[in-house]
Amino acid sequence: MPMHRPAPEEVSIAQLQAALQASEQISSAIVETAVNSIITIDARCIIETVNTSTERLFGYQRTELIGRNISMLMPQPYRDRHDGYVQNYLDSGVKRIIGIGREVVGQRKDGSVFPIDLSVGEAVLPTGRRIFTGIIRDLTSRKALEDKILHISEEEQLRIGQDIHDDLCQQLAAIGCLAKVAQNKLTKAGSAEAQNLAEIVQLISKAGTRARETSRGLMPVVIDSGGLMAALGELAAGTARAFEVACEFRYDNPVQVSDNKLSVQLFRIAQEAVSNAVKHGQANRVDVHLARQSGNIVLTVRDNGIGIPDSPAKGTGMGLLTMSHRAQMMGGTLKIEPRQGGGTQVTCSVPAPAKNP
Repeated sequence: MPMHRPAPEEVSIAQLQAALQASEQISSAIVETAVNSIITIDARCIIETVNTSTERLFGYQRTELIGRNISMLMPQPYRDRHDGYVQNYLDSGVKRIIGIGREVVGQRKDGSVFPIDLSVGEAVLPTGRRIFTGIIRDLTSRKALEDKILHISEEEQLRIGQDIHDDLCQQLAAIGCLAKVAQNKLTKAGSAEAQNLAEIVQLISKAGTRARETSRGLMPVVIDSGGLMAALGELAAGTARAFEVACEFRYDNPVQVSDNKLSVQLFRIAQEAVSNAVKHGQANRVDVHLARQSGNIVLTVRDNGIGIPDSPAKGTGMGLLTMSHRAQMMGGTLKIEPRQGGGTQVTCSVPAPAKNP
């Protein structure tokens, strides 16, 4: 009796079903065993799937997450604003974070807030339904390392600043005094070399001023009721004296910052921006502005220099990166952009401390 053999199309369908099932199992296994958190949501921001890393990272069981709004994993004020961001994208089509990795903050079940790197992808299913996939990486360890590196940098700057103040400045002062004595003797003797020595005395004096300004710039900000404002004012005045440029510190209303760590980081950003403007931007005017706007402290440094070069000069790249890291450590943002008419504007905006009056 002849045996029934499946038709070619029946074999093909069975093979496709088996291949599809195997593919789904592989995809599920990859997602489930991924080191990073992977979350999918629909167009209404409702969580559809999460992997084990998501449970571990945020402290929730998946049954507590699926079916709820993704904003539950965000601290305020982002929690209330998130759905509006998504709706704006759906209405306008303008991508602000989709396809672009961005450093943001997440909130665990216990309420703790921590830094994360978030990348979002979008897919439209054959049915026309739109889903979004978020891949989240915990940046806590990296941020702690950055904080430690900056702390070490601060300590090293303090040491160098102290050495310049205690050693180099003192030696320049002593040399200046000896040169002045020699100049006076030559002047009394009627020597023509007295004029040359007078110029040397003047150069030594300028070198001493530059050394003192450098040592002050390397020292940490001394905080009192107006510590940051006083430090920025001294930075502007010292820059004007040392580099013979117009440099002013301005503010519309006094901005008092009682957080010493925040003040130091803001001061370092201003210091780096001013230095870049004068040394690399070749500016002859720099304006430093401090304000409080919409719950944020906003530091702005503007200059009239040659602008942002296509290829940054040697030594500037690390400074720009450090400024960005400082801003991120404070939960803020840093923008470096060309000014209309020439020059550069650096804007750092950070959340104001809760106790800031």
